[in-house]
Amino acid sequence: MILITGATGLVGFHLMQLLSKEATPIRALYRLEAKKDHIKNLFKAQNQLHIFKQIDWFQADLLDIPSLELAFQDITQVYHCAALVSFEPKDHIALYKNNIVGTANVVNLCLAFGVEKLCHVSSIAALGNGTEHQLCITEETERNNELHYSDYSISKYGAELEVWRGYQEGLPIVIVNPGVIFGSGFKNSGSSLFFTKIKKGLPFYTKGKIGIVAVEDVVQTMYLLMNSPISGERFILVAENPTYHQLFCILAKAFNVHPPKWHASKVLTAVIWRLDWIFSTLFFTRRKLTKAAAQSLHNEEFYSSQKIKSTIPFEFSPMESYLTKLAQDFK
Repeated sequence: MILITGATGLVGFHLMQLLSKEATPIRALYRLEAKKDHIKNLFKAQNQLHIFKQIDWFQADLLDIPSLELAFQDITQVYHCAALVSFEPKDHIALYKNNIVGTANVVNLCLAFGVEKLCHVSSIAALGNGTEHQLCITEETERNNELHYSDYSISKYGAELEVWRGYQEGLPIVIVNPGVIFGSGFKNSGSSLFFTKIKKGLPFYTKGKIGIVAVEDVVQTMYLLMNSPISGERFILVAENPTYHQLFCILAKAFNVHPPKWHASKVLTAVIWRLDWIFSTLFFTRRKLTKAAAQSLHNEEFYSSQKIKSTIPFEFSPMESYLTKLAQDFK
């Protein structure tokens, strides 16, 4: 049986669709009934309610070891997709618990129950850093821990360390590091917020680069890696590295709205994140732009997916046509 953590998220949902084509039964972990109901509605909307009913739905929390132990009964493979994604500094404790401690619990139970292989969904946020003379980031690029990172980045890096620990203790593993994942079904969260902002009319843009990928490509590579002899490797999953301006123009064209026209410089975004900090401190609101996020908007680094392409091999979906179709569905 295959276990999927984070089954009610974007990657988890599309992964279940893919794995349902195989004969191996699926056990899907979820925490909240509301999120499970959302997934049920997604399957129903695509005339796939029979797939939802075939899945063994199991309510558990990654921090609740007794419930996890029950979930790991008879499991042969684990796809660890669950993670807290937040760039709010106030969430640093929750990020540590969910992403690092939660992953450690998954790894420990994989070892205890003799799981044959674990696929861990990490992020490009956990990768190393480019330099002035080497902007291309690969799986081997070193991480400069003296730089300023978001708490999310730190938590995903820490989660990877737990997976590597499991590998050293004998657990076969593969790690994937996707860029920003686009996909259907989750209009009010994640990358779909780009669609919302552009549709409403976003006036500003930056010239920094962003690594992007389609969710179907992410789950397909995960499946291929898990059903191969490959172990002890990590793979960047980035289809393209457009600038934010290029990405916004693609989406604006798809929505038939005006693209952003004002360039936001580093100075401007530095002022905005400081004002946002003052406002959130005074009025106890959540941050809209943090220091790390502001810096990332001007990032000139780009990510190479050459390793996954030469290993499987695999070709990613062209993102402009994919995003255009996604925007049409979003409308």
